[in-house]
Amino acid sequence: MYLNGMGFRGIARVTEIDHTTIINWVKEAGESLSEEPQDSEIPKITEIDELQTFVGNKKNKL
Repeated sequence: MYLNGMGFRGIARVTEIDHTTIINWVKEAGESLSEEPQDSEIPKITEIDELQTFVGNKKNKL
């Protein structure tokens, strides 16, 4: 659930397990992972979407 973006307190409500217990489980799982990066292929072609943000008002485009 955590890897799918659900928060600790949300997981606690669904599972009825205290959120601190869930946090400790996630920490233990993270510590058990290897430090070596996985062999994964880096794509040679990537698509980047456009993003426009307005700061303050529409005249200040970033």
